[in-house]
Amino acid sequence: MHEIGTSKRPDWSLAVVIGAGGLGTAVARRLGQQHRLLVVDIDKDRADGVAHRLRDEGADAEPVQCDITRPESVQELAEEVGRRGGFAALAHVAGLSPSAADFESIVRVNLTGAALVTRALLPFAAPGAAAILISSLAAHTVTPSAAVEAVLRDPHEAGTASRLKEALDAEQRTSAMAYHLSKYGLLSLCRREAAAWGARGARIVSLSPGLIATPMGAFEFEHSPVKRELYARTPLAREGTMIEIAGVVAFLASDQASFISGTDLLVDGGLAGTLRAD
Repeated sequence: MHEIGTSKRPDWSLAVVIGAGGLGTAVARRLGQQHRLLVVDIDKDRADGVAHRLRDEGADAEPVQCDITRPESVQELAEEVGRRGGFAALAHVAGLSPSAADFESIVRVNLTGAALVTRALLPFAAPGAAAILISSLAAHTVTPSAAVEAVLRDPHEAGTASRLKEALDAEQRTSAMAYHLSKYGLLSLCRREAAAWGARGARIVSLSPGLIATPMGAFEFEHSPVKRELYARTPLAREGTMIEIAGVVAFLASDQASFISGTDLLVDGGLAGTLRAD
């Protein structure tokens, strides 16, 4: 029921946003214009803070603490979503950049975490629901070997990161490679899982941003000369903004995108096309 003096909207469908960092907050703010929100993060205080700010802005937002790398924690999240009647939109934004963590941590968060979340929440997808997984331009710049592809086909297991590392040559076992392959794995995950989501009348897609002005992106610019080289080659000669990515997420979650599933959308200012033309 509506509560006087609050922004609660029990008549709206639920959107679940995984990750309460800069981009996750921007996505939640945009989806909160038409949905009730669950703001999910491993850091309870950060989830609480973002949900509080969004409520102050007029959104119906509640925080949930979840460690997406732990199946039992993800199951608790799924049960919470079930208690709220299921969801219409799932935006999986959580991720680690190459300079933020080691090889195995990046794979566990970026890929295994996303795989666990999408599998656990699928039974609670309402007809017409959409899951949007934030991948990266990096996914389009790597060609995995057959051995690596075999590991990426089953990303749910706790040992995925270790098996992926073992499938690579020693010189390839870097945080940068972990990031590229984990994001590539999200594209593969969406293709493989489209049929299962379709059976529920729902969709699953990935979104691959290029260089986007986020706090994590700024940190990478400080530590990655390659990123500066990519910036110089971006045809639109600028970074994208978090608001632009949030707008694309809202589109993919909307009825306007109702026939888009099992594929990836590049939002990179034309950079992938430039790299391929070389």
